[in-house]
Amino acid sequence: MSENKNDSDNPVLTFEGKTYLIKELSDDIKETIKGLQIAETQLKMHEDTLKLLSISRNSLANQLKEKLKKLE
Repeated sequence: MSENKNDSDNPVLTFEGKTYLIKELSDDIKETIKGLQIAETQLKMHEDTLKLLSISRNSLANQLKEKLKKLE
């Protein structure tokens, strides 16, 4: 799903290879589009959070490895 803005007065939705003028869609469909956009944004945010957690975990594991080497 992508929302193309050919001009600000006639935004277009492209979904599954078809295009739709958003202003011609029902309010129910517009609300569904908004919900899908929110879900997409949340997914991206959580994917970024997972990447940061993975980096942090790797860093902590490396710190632990270095500290344990000092005990040998």
